[in-house]
Amino acid sequence: MVKNKTIIAFETKSGVSKENAELIASVLNKKFGLEVDITNLKENKNPDITNYDNIIVGSGIRMDRWYRRPKSFLSKNNFSNKKLAIYLSSGKAGNPEFQHDQIVEDYIGKILKKRPHLKPIAYNAFGGCYMQGGKTIENFRDPEKVIQWAEQLGKLLLE
Repeated sequence: MVKNKTIIAFETKSGVSKENAELIASVLNKKFGLEVDITNLKENKNPDITNYDNIIVGSGIRMDRWYRRPKSFLSKNNFSNKKLAIYLSSGKAGNPEFQHDQIVEDYIGKILKKRPHLKPIAYNAFGGCYMQGGKTIENFRDPEKVIQWAEQLGKLLLE
């Protein structure tokens, strides 16, 4: 088994969570030399995490709710002896009208309280976009914040 093998499992509707998964994977691979696989939970509902040391779970937020599959994935799996990280993509998380820390607590903190078995080494929420009729009407993406978090995460994964 390759040491520090990593999987990023996500679900997306607008594509932002996938973009973030790809950015995170790129940083972890190029800067930290980690082998990273990416899987869309919509296509692969329950990926086998046996051979992975690091699990990163990503979800979009719609109508103030996590997407169903990442939530289910977090509930069904035992992440003991694995390093877990969580990220969200949400229009509110990148919108300056909202407090970022409060968004993180509202979306990730509540999930963690309901699932005390989860002990992530890192989690964060990133800006997303609002779409209507297949068109972006508000865009709060900030790839630089995703890259900065991935760099911090890479250090934690190598500890």
